[in-house]
Amino acid sequence: MGKTWSDRFEEGLNPFIDSFNASIEFDFVLLQEDLDGSIAHARMLAKTGIISSKEASDIELGLEKIRLEASKGTYKPDSQDEDIHMFVERRLISLLGEVGKKLHTGRSRNDQVGTDLRLWLRRRIDDLDLDLTSFQLALLKHAENNLFTLIPGYTHLQRAQPLSLAHHLLAYIEMINRDRERLKDVRKRVDICPLGSAALAGTSLPIDREFTANELGFSSIYSNSLDAVSDRDFAVEFTSAAALIMTHLSRFSEEIIFWASDEFAFVLLTDRCSTGSSLMPQKKNPDVPELIRGKTGRVFGHLQGLLTMIKGLPLAYNKDFQEDKEAIFDTVKTVRDSVKAMTILLEEGLEFSIERLNETVGSDFSNATDVADYLVSKNVPFREAYQVVGRAVKFCIKEKILLKDLTLNQWQNFNSIIQEEIYEKLIPEKVVASRVSVGGTGFTRVREQLEKWKNSLISPKE
Repeated sequence: MGKTWSDRFEEGLNPFIDSFNASIEFDFVLLQEDLDGSIAHARMLAKTGIISSKEASDIELGLEKIRLEASKGTYKPDSQDEDIHMFVERRLISLLGEVGKKLHTGRSRNDQVGTDLRLWLRRRIDDLDLDLTSFQLALLKHAENNLFTLIPGYTHLQRAQPLSLAHHLLAYIEMINRDRERLKDVRKRVDICPLGSAALAGTSLPIDREFTANELGFSSIYSNSLDAVSDRDFAVEFTSAAALIMTHLSRFSEEIIFWASDEFAFVLLTDRCSTGSSLMPQKKNPDVPELIRGKTGRVFGHLQGLLTMIKGLPLAYNKDFQEDKEAIFDTVKTVRDSVKAMTILLEEGLEFSIERLNETVGSDFSNATDVADYLVSKNVPFREAYQVVGRAVKFCIKEKILLKDLTLNQWQNFNSIIQEEIYEKLIPEKVVASRVSVGGTGFTRVREQLEKWKNSLISPKE
C-alpha cells in the first residue's frame, strides 16, 4: 500500500527515522477500539449516502475478519505499519481492494486516535472502579472483624489517642471512595466524541457526527473541531486522579511497613505475600507495600510528563501527542496492578496482631486528653485542665509510671476535684467508646459507618 501520506513525497524515510516515527509497537493496544470506531464510521458513511450500504457491509465484515485474525495471531503488524490505524487500513484494503480505501473518507488519524484513546480509557476507568470497590470490600471485612480491636492513633508519628482499628481502616475506605468519585467525574470528559472533526477543521462531506457518537456510546460530541483533535485534558485529569489513588495506596503501604516491623509488631505477614532475604534467613519482607510505594513515583512521573508535553503546544494536532499513549497505558496498568496487589495483601497476606494492639494502647499517655475532658466535665476551664494533665504526665515520666498508676491522693495533689472515677476514664476501651461525636472513633459511631459502607458496597442502590 505504501506510506500513508500523498504522492508529494519522492523519497522514503531514513530507516531509523521511520522506526522512530512509528507508534505501532505500543498503540496496537488500541486495536479493538480502532475496529469499533471504524465500524461506526462505516455505518455513518452509508447512512449519509457517502458510500453504499453494500460497501459499508463489506467494510464491516472485513473489519470483523481483522478482529478475528488478530485474536488468533494470524495477522500481525509489519514494517509498513506506522500505527494501529494503518495496520487496520492496510489489511482491509488487502481484503477488499478499492472498497477498503473508502473507509477513511471524512476522518483523519487525528480524530481517529482521539476516539480510540477515549474508548479505551473509558472502559479502563470502569474496570478500575470495580478494582477499587474490591479493595474497599477487603478493607471493610477487616474493619467488621476489628470493631473492638484498639490501635494507637498518631499525629507527627507520636502516640496521640487510641482508636478502633475499624475506624482507622474506614478512613481508607473514605479516601478510596473519593478516588472513585474523581474517576466518575473524569469519565464524563472522556465520554465526548471527537470523531468527524477530521484533521482540525471538520469536513465538507455531509457526515453525521451524532450518529457515530451514539453508535460508540458517547454521551456527546466536541463542538469545536480544533479543540476535539488537540484536547488531552482528559488524559491529564485521569493521570492526576490515578496519582491520588497511588498516593492513598502509598500512605497505607507506609503504615503496613511500619506495622510489620518488630518495633511495632501490629501485623504478621503471611507467606502468600512476602519474601525472604537471600542472606538473612530470619527475614520476611513486606515487598507488596514497598513496591506500591515505589510505583507511586512512576505514576507521578507520567502526570508530570503529560503536563509538560502539552504546556507549549499550539493548536491543533502535533506529533507530541504520540507520547500520551505510553503514559496512559502504563498508568492504567500500574494503578490496577497496585490496587489488585493491595487487595490480595489484605485478603490473604497479613493478619492483625489483636492482642499486641490492645496491649499497646494501655502502655502510653494517649488517654491524657480524657483526663482533661473529665476535668472539663467538672467545670474546670479546658486550658487549666490541659495544664493540670501536663503536670501529671511530666510527673509520671519522671517516676517511670503511667497515669493509671497514680494514686488518688497523687491525682488530688494535681487537682482536688478528681475522684475515684478517674480510673475508669483511663481504660482504653472506655476512652475509645467515649468518642461519640459524629465521625468519631466511638464504637457506636463506627458501627454506624460499618453498616453504611456494607449497604453501599455490598448492596449498592441504583
